[in-house]
Amino acid sequence: MNILHVITTLDVGGAEMHLKSQVQGQSAAGHQVRVAYLKGAGSLTDDFLAAGAESVHPVSPTAPWKLWKHLRWAHIVHSHLLKADVFTALLATAAGRRPHLLSGKHNDEQVLTRSAVSRVHGVVGRLPKVTVVLSDHVGRFIEEHGRVPRARQERIYYGIDPSRFEAAAADTEARSSSRAEFGWGSDEVVAICVARFAAQKAHDVLLKAFAKASETAPQLRLLLVGDDPFGDGRQRAEALAEELQLGDRVHFAGIRRDVPALLAASDLFVMASLWEGLGLVFLEAMAAGLPVLSTHVSAIPEVVVDGETGVLVPPGEVAPMAEALVSLAGDPERRAALAAAGGARVRERFGLERMWAETLELYERVRRR
Repeated sequence: MNILHVITTLDVGGAEMHLKSQVQGQSAAGHQVRVAYLKGAGSLTDDFLAAGAESVHPVSPTAPWKLWKHLRWAHIVHSHLLKADVFTALLATAAGRRPHLLSGKHNDEQVLTRSAVSRVHGVVGRLPKVTVVLSDHVGRFIEEHGRVPRARQERIYYGIDPSRFEAAAADTEARSSSRAEFGWGSDEVVAICVARFAAQKAHDVLLKAFAKASETAPQLRLLLVGDDPFGDGRQRAEALAEELQLGDRVHFAGIRRDVPALLAASDLFVMASLWEGLGLVFLEAMAAGLPVLSTHVSAIPEVVVDGETGVLVPPGEVAPMAEALVSLAGDPERRAALAAAGGARVRERFGLERMWAETLELYERVRRR
C-alpha cells in the first residue's frame, strides 16, 4: 500500500512524534510511506527517513502542485493538524483522491470554537471519509465545534514502545550523571516538564506554582525541556522565572534528544496544560516510572487516572498545583505507588503494536470502500 501523510509542521511536537511512530510501523509492515509538511524547518526530516519513510517533502500551500504527484501516487492519504487537514482535503478532492482521504485530529483545536471557523470546518471537515481522533474527548470536541459527526470518526489512542523508557529508568548510573549535569544530587526532588512553550501548556502557572511550593518544599527542583520554534514563549517563561527569583532551582534545558534519560533522572512529571488532545508525553513519563501531576482537563483523565497513576488539579490555578507539588515532594512512597500503576496502565492500554494494527486495519477498510 502507498501511504501519504501530510502534516502542518515537521518539528518537535506530540503529533509529529506520533506520526513518526506510525511511519515506523507502516514501513516495517511493508508499505511505502511518503511524508509532506507545509511549514517550519523540517527538523525531524532525518528522523522520519530513519523511521522508514521513503521520502520527505516540504510543500508550501502557495505551491500546491508540489503535492499533486504524491496524491496521485497514494492509495491512502492521511492528513494531520488543522492547516494540513484543510489544504489536503481541498487538493485531494481536486485530484480525485477523496475516497482515499483520512483526517487526523491530535488536539482539541481551540480555533474551532470560533463560529466562522466552525462553519467552514463543517464543510471541509466532511470531505475525508474518516476522521481519526486520538481520544474520546477530541471526538466530542470535533463533533461539537468541528461539526463532524461521531459516525464519521474513528478513535485510535496513541501508542508507545515503553521499553526504551523502562531501560533508561533502570540505568542508575545514567540517572546520577544526568542529575549531576544540572548540579542536582540525590536529595533534591526533580519535577520535569517536557513541552513546547506554548500558551496551551501554561508554563506561567507551573512556574508560579513551583515558586509557591518551594517555600514549603525547598528540596524541589524544576527541569523544563522544550522550546518555542514559532514564538517567544520560552523567553517569556525565562523572564518570569527571573522575576520569581527561582535561580538555579529551575533549569531551561531546551530541545533535547535524550528525553528518556532526563525522565529517568527525575522524580515526577508535571504539566499545567489548559487543554490536551491526549498528551503523548504523559505516556512516556508513565513508562519511565514517574507519577504525573497535571490538570483535570480535556483528554488527560483518559490517560492519567487521578489518585491511581497521578494527581490532577484544576487548570489555570496556582494554589492547587503548588499544594500537590509539596505533597508529592514529601511522600516518596506515594510517588512510587503512582508510578508503578502508571507503568502498568501504559503496557496494558497504550501499546505501539495495538496502534499500528488499528490504523492499518482502518486503512484497509477505507480502501475496500
